[in-house]
Amino acid sequence: MTKKIVIINGHPDKESFNFALAEAYKKGVEKSDAKLQEIVIRNLNFNPNLQFGYRKRTELEPDLIEAQKSLKWADHIVWIYPVWWGSVPAIMKGFLDRVLLPGFAFKKREGSVWWDKYFTGKTSRLICTMDQPTWYYRLIYKSPSHSAMKKLTMNFIGVKSVKITSIGPLRLSTEEWRKKWLNKVEKLGEQNK
Repeated sequence: MTKKIVIINGHPDKESFNFALAEAYKKGVEKSDAKLQEIVIRNLNFNPNLQFGYRKRTELEPDLIEAQKSLKWADHIVWIYPVWWGSVPAIMKGFLDRVLLPGFAFKKREGSVWWDKYFTGKTSRLICTMDQPTWYYRLIYKSPSHSAMKKLTMNFIGVKSVKITSIGPLRLSTEEWRKKWLNKVEKLGEQNK
């Protein structure tokens, strides 16, 4: 069965290394028989503020409706983003808040603390860049953004298998080091992982 992959680029700067990583992953996917869609959050026209929380519905902009269609369509969801202040960029957080809504990604059960997960059967890969050594982020800070994206977002909506590729330290990295990572990410794309 042909795998359906969506790449979601959460970096607001098109000149960033994250855009090169997204292109590398895409190049790899194109060498396989997988189908591919892309969401570049910076190019979407939407208000990232979930203005009323879940108390009152905020109508989705057309770009967010299309993003939801891509997320539902995909078997494998690839997130590419930088770790900033132990989290994801504001625009990506706004995207998560506005897109992964009750009724779309999950549903709270009446009179219960539990919920139904609508993204079961899907897999995900997080590809994150950071300016510190990845071992330091993991050991000293306990990887807060990884935990939030894997456990509190992807697992919450039913994506059980979430793999993480941490790339760092990006600051002061050499061209050779970056090229090595682009090759690794391209391989991940080719293997649909």
